[in-house]
Amino acid sequence: MLSRLLSLLAVLVVLALPGAAAAGAGMFVGAAEDAGRSDDLTQAFAKMELARLAGFDTVRMTSIWPPGLTRPTDQELAVLRTSALAARLNGIRIILSVYQKDNHTTPLTAAARRQFASYVATIAAEAPDIGDFIIGNEPNLNLFWMPQFDKRGRTLSARAYLKLLADSYDALKAVSPDINVIGGSVSPRGGDRPFGIRPTHSPTRFIAELGNAYWASGRTKPVMDAFAFHPYLIPSRLPPTFRFKNPKNTTIALSDYDKLVRALGYAFDGSAQPGSTLPIVYDEFGYQSIIPAAKRGAYASLSAPAAADAIPESLQASYYRSALAIAQCQPNVTGMLIFHVSDEPDARRWQSGVYYADDTPKSSLPAVREAALAAREGKLAHCFGKKAKAVNVLESLTLPAAGLYGPTDLWTVELTCSRPCSYSARLVATEPWAPPTALHLLLGHFGAVNGVATADEPAAAELAAVGLEPGAYEVVVRVVETGRPGTAVVRTSEPLVVLAPPPSE
Repeated sequence: MLSRLLSLLAVLVVLALPGAAAAGAGMFVGAAEDAGRSDDLTQAFAKMELARLAGFDTVRMTSIWPPGLTRPTDQELAVLRTSALAARLNGIRIILSVYQKDNHTTPLTAAARRQFASYVATIAAEAPDIGDFIIGNEPNLNLFWMPQFDKRGRTLSARAYLKLLADSYDALKAVSPDINVIGGSVSPRGGDRPFGIRPTHSPTRFIAELGNAYWASGRTKPVMDAFAFHPYLIPSRLPPTFRFKNPKNTTIALSDYDKLVRALGYAFDGSAQPGSTLPIVYDEFGYQSIIPAAKRGAYASLSAPAAADAIPESLQASYYRSALAIAQCQPNVTGMLIFHVSDEPDARRWQSGVYYADDTPKSSLPAVREAALAAREGKLAHCFGKKAKAVNVLESLTLPAAGLYGPTDLWTVELTCSRPCSYSARLVATEPWAPPTALHLLLGHFGAVNGVATADEPAAAELAAVGLEPGAYEVVVRVVETGRPGTAVVRTSEPLVVLAPPPSE
């Protein structure tokens, strides 16, 4: 047993993310990536490790709801648990985006919405490493949501999506009020042409209609803790600094942050749903890079029109760095996710990762990694005016050091916040997920401590090894501004190995 634990510790310490205990006042930086979705821990770990090596601390995965299901299949739960464990072992936070397959499976009836909400709540209850959920995907586009308009040209999608979001919010909060429910996931452009070939809503109109639907519903509690948005710039020659200067333009790009905040404020301010103060997640953003001749064998369909919208890797690196710096200085933005860690091999899709389709690094990787690490600490850009990252309250965090521990040892977690915050610190095993034993149920999820802190009163929590089986564990800390789950910051310790007690004489 001891030799096995020593080997495990050696491996995990080597793989631990340097500086995992650091806090900083920045934002989370990661990627939207499903390559790590697997029920094979080795395969999932390898994909998550690529994200960690790129400087990312967050990965957004997806789970597609099949109509009629009220809970995921056992296979889907196994994939989500294993992938989330692989992420945690790399110090990575998982955000799960749940939506239907396409516009033919949109949950439009009350029964379908209840099924969807039950599906996502079951994931939250049975895959406890996942605490952040995005509901839906680009509901302002006909590709993912139909109908968009009725026969008279009036908006239908916003009202229907609001009902789905509300049902999902209530179901998730019934599992835990600390779960972060993220709404929107809105595309940055749309035509607002009800009778066109492709009926879509611009983000400006869709957010306004979402607000109208909320007010009309008479709801007296929120439907989301944060708002997800996809601030792509198309074509890729447009830099992140590009803004739409025409006040009548309804598209919202990365540097149109003030337009997005105004739209949210107009829609929701004065109601129970925060608007202009709502945390914002840029959960998809990307620049495709040109595929060099030496790597063309890893791709298919390189002559596709989508592949033509690509830029040199050096420019991709520059644009990603600029985008992260811009986002870091936008006060409500809590995080940014690049669309993919590695390129998709089908060039009809997206080649915006920092690795090629064969998982070898692009020349843009070092610069993106450096920028991501700096943005996470709030040090990529010098921001003027409002404090960069007003949504992040965690100022410092000290986690237990990796090492060998006895069955009676205590671990201490210390943290400070810039404003009143709430935190949870829990011990979790590094083994694949299994139902907790009676002892674990008695102790909480392998031992857990909840508390609060203020700017003047740092917090200290103690977690005990008492009653734990010999093996490797981690401390996972989640910190939010009190009452605002959308501001969540998640940190994971390096591995802590609990040894078996010495044999009694």
